Amino acid sequence: MKQTIKSSCIFGTRATIETILAGKPIDKVFIDKTANSSLHKELLSLIRQQKIPYSHVPAVKLHKLTPKNHQGVVAYLAPVALASLSHVVQASYEQGKTLLILLLDGITDVRNFGAIVRTAACTNVDAVVIPSQGSVSVSAEAMKTSAGALAHLPICRVGSLKEAICELQESGLQIIACHEKAPNSLYHTDLNLPLAILLGAEDRGIAPQHLKLADKNVHIPMFGPIASLNVSVAAAVILYEHMRQQKF
Repeated sequence: MKQTIKSSCIFGTRATIETILAGKPIDKVFIDKTANSSLHKELLSLIRQQKIPYSHVPAVKLHKLTPKNHQGVVAYLAPVALASLSHVVQASYEQGKTLLILLLDGITDVRNFGAIVRTAACTNVDAVVIPSQGSVSVSAEAMKTSAGALAHLPICRVGSLKEAICELQESGLQIIACHEKAPNSLYHTDLNLPLAILLGAEDRGIAPQHLKLADKNVHIPMFGPIASLNVSVAAAVILYEHMRQQKF
């Protein structure tokens, strides 16, 4: 069966470089792990500078992505433009809003991500922040699973989640980490202040280096034999409790 190329696919080293320089939002770049030319090095430097997710892969992987002459590079465009976290914070403060940011640590399941973004768009979240590496892609599939919510909510991709947390704290936000081992109940926590809510992947949770930066640690009270919730469900519980406290 003949392979077809997705409309969001870019192939070729120079084409990918020029697309990035043109400011187009890139979801991810795949690079032949044996590629070592000066042009490939230029591309690698650029994607690291721009904090674009990338992977070094075998050539056979690239052949599966496209039958065309890819020159060792295949990239995919993101379906939405990505936002700058600092710009989101500044714009929200200028509008007099009480900021609400969602920080996702290591969420890789696109269905969970889509569900989280969909709920966030319904609960007055100002932005969703994800790290550039080790996180879900902002892909067409993510757009579909979010029921189009990705088009209505700023998504900020950052090179370092730790630096993003520190930046938000310096901007006056409190970081609230939600996990099952936290000492404080969500329902005994004041959410009426500028907040960034930190959630981790279901298998690994919040990374220790991020968890120790949190201003507060909260859990969702649970009864019965199941120890934790699906992360998208947990996000919905927290965001609607925030909404309830705001007396919407």
